[in-house]
Amino acid sequence: MVGLSGCAAALVGATAIGISSATDSRTVGTQVDDQAIEIKVIAKLKSEERLSDTRIQVVSFNRAVLLLGQVPHSGLAELAAGLARDVEGVQRVHNELRTGPVISFKTISNDSWLTSKIKAKFVTDETVDANKIKVVTENGEVFLMGLVSREMARAAIDIARNTNGVERVIDAFEIS
Repeated sequence: MVGLSGCAAALVGATAIGISSATDSRTVGTQVDDQAIEIKVIAKLKSEERLSDTRIQVVSFNRAVLLLGQVPHSGLAELAAGLARDVEGVQRVHNELRTGPVISFKTISNDSWLTSKIKAKFVTDETVDANKIKVVTENGEVFLMGLVSREMARAAIDIARNTNGVERVIDAFEIS
């Protein structure tokens, strides 16, 4: 019985990954590369003692790395960006680290809510393919990544900008 439920869970997980991969604008190989890049950048940042009092998120999409979060001073933002650039496979680094104190749990929760609202709006919009856009929110700033058409990028940016609670929208799209 345990073996069957384990197999069923593996099958469901593999199916979900397959569906996600099929709807993503990146190749499966690029998706795997992006996951590996995120892991390597995070490991490199964690190994740097000077970054211990920071909050840094790492997102990779199509080998472009987005760094976002908070650092005590701009020198640490540059250090983090340099470490990310040195990771094999990274083609670009969008350094969106902000100087200041680490944000609160309440702000993090609000950011998650904003991301959910924006993604829900993408799903109902005829111009935007929600599966092709990565949405990350940090301290009220919305970061959009994806390999999309100009029309889709404009529509997604407009939707995000017009979502209540959004302070700023940062476009890190690649236009296909």
